[in-house]
Amino acid sequence: LVADNVRQGRLTFTTAMRDAVAQADAVFIAVGTPSRRGDGFADLSFVYAAAREIALSLSGYTVVVTKSTVPVGTGDEVERILRETAPDAEVAVVSNPEFLREGAAISDFKRPDRIVIGAEDERAAEVMREIYRPLYLNAAPILVTGRRTAELTKYAANAFLATKITFINEIADLCERVGANVQEVARGIGLDNRIGAKFLHAGPGYGGSCFPKDTLALVKTAQDAGTPVRLVETVVSVNESRKRAMARKVIAACGGQVRGRTIALLGLTFKPNTDDMRDAP
Repeated sequence: LVADNVRQGRLTFTTAMRDAVAQADAVFIAVGTPSRRGDGFADLSFVYAAAREIALSLSGYTVVVTKSTVPVGTGDEVERILRETAPDAEVAVVSNPEFLREGAAISDFKRPDRIVIGAEDERAAEVMREIYRPLYLNAAPILVTGRRTAELTKYAANAFLATKITFINEIADLCERVGANVQEVARGIGLDNRIGAKFLHAGPGYGGSCFPKDTLALVKTAQDAGTPVRLVETVVSVNESRKRAMARKVIAACGGQVRGRTIALLGLTFKPNTDDMRDAP
């Protein structure tokens, strides 16, 4: 896909920020926001560094789009940096969180469940609608909302999915004790369209590059705001203990002793169709 569009002249790559930004109507910030050591909050240093670099090259009306997963209020700080660095620039900051699944990102991009745009002015929102117009023709719903609302939507979505995973894992433990089949329980509740079948697969807990850091960031944001999210705090705690519990199950299955044994793991990555080992439980 990349090679074909490079050949067609629709896709180019550069490390020269100035020319690329100066010609653009919209500039997307899509850098990492890993968990910060110490408190688990999102490390926003890469986002802010990108904003400072973009500010030096702005020309004409430009929409700066935060695609990275960022805590509530990050867009406000990005806007402050842009206006402080380039006070004369005509610029708007938009939140446009991504909901792509690793391993299925291209199909998810072409056929998204929804496109969330957080904009504070209509001109910026219209630029974003024009960017996503081809996908809208595929009937993908576009939700235009406030910037802070869009930022929080991403965290809320991931926290809810993490909660579903943790819920079915706890039900799995109960099933083992009372002689029930967790896969059939999951099917029984998943057929209820208010619940849905996805993310109801019992296993060693959630992992990967998003759920662990995003649930921690949401917990920290809520604590700082004075409105702790107790449910998500519990999900994080249960998920951590889940990994140790699974290890104990393996040891028990080997008769209580694994020293000197060779154990094969199937499905080592956190996600099918990837080779990603980040926080794989």
